[in-house]
Amino acid sequence: MVIVAGFQGITANHDITTLGRGGSDLTAVALATALKADECEIYTDVEGIYTTDPRVVQSARKLKEITFDEMLEMASLGAQVMQPRSIEVAKKFNIPLHVRSSFSDKPGTMILKEVTRMEDALITGITLNKSEAKITVCDVPDKPGFAAKLFKNLSLGGVSVDMIVQNVSHTRKTDISFTTSKAQAAKAFKLTKDTVSEIKAGDILIDEDIARIGVVGIGMKSHPGAAAKMFDTLAENKINIEMISTSDISISCIIKKKFAEKAVHSLHDNFGLGKK
Repeated sequence: MVIVAGFQGITANHDITTLGRGGSDLTAVALATALKADECEIYTDVEGIYTTDPRVVQSARKLKEITFDEMLEMASLGAQVMQPRSIEVAKKFNIPLHVRSSFSDKPGTMILKEVTRMEDALITGITLNKSEAKITVCDVPDKPGFAAKLFKNLSLGGVSVDMIVQNVSHTRKTDISFTTSKAQAAKAFKLTKDTVSEIKAGDILIDEDIARIGVVGIGMKSHPGAAAKMFDTLAENKINIEMISTSDISISCIIKKKFAEKAVHSLHDNFGLGKK
């Protein structure tokens, strides 16, 4: 048996560093790649990947298989079972991942390049992230350059921005809203305030009482209707959507945090993801 310390790496200058949250997953995948392993087993405190957080929805179902792309989307939208970078490396070198429990011999979830799934499986999972904040700059003059300056300053300040929405009104003023992690919200607000002080804009608003919900599924590439069904479900439950972001296999929305769990339950039920 060989025991290797995880979570560690070296920089381009050969200084020892850490690999960030979930860095042990990345160590395992890197070793599996170097050793040309048939698969890499990741042992954790859950039995696999679920259709949503089983702590929120008791009827959440453990998935037998999921694609690298779907797992990457779910991780980026808030699912914390796997570190996104480790999935990227596994996808690049096509190393199958087996996520399973340290406390059980039951099979877990295989993360693969392709999966065999029923044709009507439109959505694979529902995600929830309560750790985001929204910042809005009001009444920005509709002139070139402000957005570039704002997001450049945020980047230089080390702030990662997620969703961005800009609307221009009939008065030729624009509101720009963006989301970032709660951990970076205070810094993002200060940097935004510094940028806004250079132009004649309106108020800067920050809202930490939000949540991001998402639906993810490779079936969305070939089957229309996911967006309509998601928006209908939220409307039926009187849940207002503040921001929307999409990719070819996911749709995510910013809503008020107090509706987050209700939204996840409703979407999980309406997309038929519960235990059979």
